[in-house]
Amino acid sequence: MLSRKNKLLITKALSLFSVVRGYNILVIVIAQYLTSIYILAPQLPLGDVVFDPNLLMLVLASAVAIAGGYIINNFYDSEKDLINRPRKSMLDRLVSQRTKLSVYFVLNFMSVVFASYVSFRAVIFFSAYIFGIWLYSHKFKRITGLGNIIAAMLSVTPFFAVFIYYSNFDTVIFVHATFLFLLLWMREVVKDLENLKGDLTLNYKTVPVVFGENPAKGLITTLCISTLIPIILLLFYYEVGYMDYYFYASGLALIGFLVVLWRSKRKLHYLILHGLLKGIIVLGVFSIVLINVDLILKRFL
Repeated sequence: MLSRKNKLLITKALSLFSVVRGYNILVIVIAQYLTSIYILAPQLPLGDVVFDPNLLMLVLASAVAIAGGYIINNFYDSEKDLINRPRKSMLDRLVSQRTKLSVYFVLNFMSVVFASYVSFRAVIFFSAYIFGIWLYSHKFKRITGLGNIIAAMLSVTPFFAVFIYYSNFDTVIFVHATFLFLLLWMREVVKDLENLKGDLTLNYKTVPVVFGENPAKGLITTLCISTLIPIILLLFYYEVGYMDYYFYASGLALIGFLVVLWRSKRKLHYLILHGLLKGIIVLGVFSIVLINVDLILKRFL
């Protein structure tokens, strides 16, 4: 049997894991490695990519910087989360704000240390990334429309760290990034619809608060239709192997998404839509292996 003290420590560890959203970070780590293997450096032997210490340091620097970003975002949004997510907020509050800030600074320091192993440019990159996350959480998040765009940009920024490392400037990479960026932008606006109650209470100037729900849905619809451009390019102008099935399925899922969106009126509906977009993004990460299903086998031979 665990003692009361050990149970409390485990509970606090779970609380901190909830704050930093460890499951999201794990997906990002996998995404960075799969992107490196299949898109950024497909010509390199598998072992040279997987066991590259520089890539590992960039991935670790990204992971801890993102974890720190979740903490500072949680710090500034604690009152809003208490309204929008009371159960999760109660779990998050098991760790004091002072402890969260201490962990935040430690994680940021670790990110810079990991980056310093690679190069001074990597240190500058991650220092700017950390500052950008803080500036977003502190100020930009409350600016109508701009907050959504910056949040989406910050979400894709870690991939540019490995992109710059491999110096791969093929246009297909930008097309993939555009598709991901549009999905993330859509998700941010859906989250604003989901959190409308808390945003109204605390005077957050989000698109739904300032312009209303229907204009916000109109923006999401425009972004959703815009995803057709990278989907068409990837299907008909670039070689994506069996990943084309993912893009066909994504297109159909986004049509269903729009149907549900315009019928949505309650928070539960927006939670479902948020989950659908998240599912499309996560499935896209693991679908990268479909670009060349024989690639790993060939590299071992």
